[in-house]
Order: sequence, then structure tokens, then C-alpha cells
Amino acid sequence: MHATVLTLFPGLLEAYLSTSVMGRAVEGGLVEIDLVDLRDYGEGPHRQVDDRPFGGGPGMVLMAEPILRAVEDAREAHEEGARTLFLSPQGRAFDQALARELAAHGPGFVLVCGRYEGIDERALTVLEPEEISVGDFVLSGGEVAAMAVLDATARLVPGVLGHDQSAEEDSFSAEDGILDHPHYTRPAVVRGLEVPEVLRGGNHAAVARWRREQALARTRERRPDLLGGKDEGGGRRCPREP
Repeated sequence: MHATVLTLFPGLLEAYLSTSVMGRAVEGGLVEIDLVDLRDYGEGPHRQVDDRPFGGGPGMVLMAEPILRAVEDAREAHEEGARTLFLSPQGRAFDQALARELAAHGPGFVLVCGRYEGIDERALTVLEPEEISVGDFVLSGGEVAAMAVLDATARLVPGVLGHDQSAEEDSFSAEDGILDHPHYTRPAVVRGLEVPEVLRGGNHAAVARWRREQALARTRERRPDLLGGKDEGGGRRCPREP
């Protein structure tokens, strides 16, 4: 996986990308992530990247030309066909399906972190990026969202996790996209609460059934929208006759 992140604050991502799972993935060469400081493409002696909005109003807007030059250079550093992604609250919802797409996309992707009131619309018109959103809320900048996208995508790259099955069993990752089942570890009793007996019995088929039942029950309770008509067996209910 090869990703380039364009940001005004590369330091915000450097620490994260050198720690834990991401740090091991980068160090092991499984993931290549380039951080590009947008101010390197700024204009004039002060490397200006933002200006006041036409039409008035509060805040500043990222200028088109620095974004255009930075993205064009980043595309050149990737294989042909790299995707360009702009983080925006107006974009397509980022989900596990999109993470899988990006992890499997050989040429990689260029990820642009917005700041201030937004990006000059002409940059989007010229570059025609995909706009993606990590949720229906507004952040001070795209760096936090970028870390979420990078982490969710990198963990799907073979070899990044200690056991590839770990990613397959996460919430949203199963074939039907339901939530994960509960997890337990030692000791067997914590403050009077015992680990379910089925998990200690050594019957792998029974454990698998229990986990499936628990995952469905948890999804029905917390995220029924994910079931989409699935019944307890993982199939689909027949629509009712009118």
C-alpha cells in the first residue's frame, strides 16, 4: 500500500505513523506513507497557502494553486491510476468497504487534508478527486480523519496484523458486515463476572455458534440498520406479501 498525505501539519501524523501497528507496517515495508507539507507549495516569501474568501465571511480558504501543484507532484510519485481523495464532510461516507478498496488498489492513493473554511472549489474542479467523509461532524482539519483512513486501510494489507484473521473478524469486516462478538481473556472471573462456559469448553463448533449468535444479537441491539433483513441464521427474510 502506498499513500501520500498532503497536510499543513505533517508533524501531527509523524508520531502516529511511527507507533504500534502503523509503525511496524511502515518499518517493515508493508506500507509506504509519504507526508507532504503543503507549505512547500505556498506562494511568495511567506509560502502563503490560504486567503480570505471572495464574498466575505469568516475564516480563510486554502488557495487552489498550492493544492493543484502538490497533488500533481504526488500523482507523479505514484503508479499510474492512483486515486485522489479529499477529506470533506460533504463526501462519500468512509466505511469498511472503501477501506478494502483502497487496501487492494495497487497504485495507491493521494489523501488531501483540508483546513480552515475549505478548499478553493477550482482545485476540485481541475483535479476531480473523490471526496470522502469519516462522519457527520466537522473537524478542525483533515489530519485526524486521515489517520482513521490510513489505519483502517493499512490493517487490511496482508502481513500488517500479527494474524490476518484478526482483520477478517473485526466489526463490519465479516461477509455480512455485522458487529463483532464479545471478547474475554484471563482470569476466568472478574468481580464476580464469569467468562461464558462455552468459551472454556474446548468445543470449537459450539464457540463459533455462540460467537455468531452474540454478534447478531449485539447488531440487532446496537446497529439494526446493519442487518438489512438478515435473520438469525445470517440469511434474509422473505418480504411480506402486500
